[in-house]
Amino acid sequence: MERGIVTLIGATTENPSFEVISALLSRCQVYVLKEFGEAEMRQLVDSAVGYYASQGRKVQVKEVEALFRISGGDARKLLNAIELVVNNSPDGDVVVDNAHTTQVIQQNLAYYDKQGEQHYDIISAFIKSMRGSDPNAAVYWLARMIEGGEDPVFIARRMLIFASEDIGNSNPNALLLASACFDAVTKIGYPECRITLSQCAVYLASSVKSNSTYMALANAQQTVRQTGDLPVPLHLRNAPTKLMKQLGYSEGYKYAHDYAGNFVDQEFLPEALRGIKFYEPGQNPREEDTRRLLRERWGQKYGY
Repeated sequence: MERGIVTLIGATTENPSFEVISALLSRCQVYVLKEFGEAEMRQLVDSAVGYYASQGRKVQVKEVEALFRISGGDARKLLNAIELVVNNSPDGDVVVDNAHTTQVIQQNLAYYDKQGEQHYDIISAFIKSMRGSDPNAAVYWLARMIEGGEDPVFIARRMLIFASEDIGNSNPNALLLASACFDAVTKIGYPECRITLSQCAVYLASSVKSNSTYMALANAQQTVRQTGDLPVPLHLRNAPTKLMKQLGYSEGYKYAHDYAGNFVDQEFLPEALRGIKFYEPGQNPREEDTRRLLRERWGQKYGY
């Protein structure tokens, strides 16, 4: 390919980022073929009507909404749907309307590929809808996944992650409910577990949001990568042997429960990190209480 000896032209219904090896992808030009719009879909309907007319059968399409909904912008699905309706109609003239189309197809064949790009796009939309506090959008994307046959454990697992990442200590009950949801889903499965999934999704979407604990860990990890393995202060080290005690391990450690309010001012970070703040409480009632408590205990040390 690099020398121009071979010209490769390929097509895939999958996202090439997932399905084509990076070495090959880096040597190719990628062109995205997007789903058809309404104008193109109507042209396809007219072509299908013309085809049947050439075969001696009159097909009148009075309504197209159901056809378009079923096909989702996919020409092949649209033509297959029309063929199904025509083949399941009495001999003679065929009138295609929304009611007849839905009756023949039996249900809205929601496009959902559990292995391909659509899988990632819809779970992304689901998570972003909950993060954006929109329960209506959250249950819509949840319904799309359920109708597409998505693994309910996968959905419950993502909500469990979301409860800590995007809600955290602004509402600790979110993690409890998400954990209970995950447990229920693994026990009962479809179809009943869809009710539990909906309850949890609506609760998480409607909850106050905070990513403060998620960011606290991210900040701490970044500092670890930058500063390396700083030594543990001697007073925080364990001293199970006589030699360790002689070396000063655990010396000067203050046991918090021996002091009023179960708190005593002492240093818990390596000396090089003294006063660095990783956790910034979110702007919500529960974490504002946490901020006030930390300010009372640590004064100006961490800037709370």
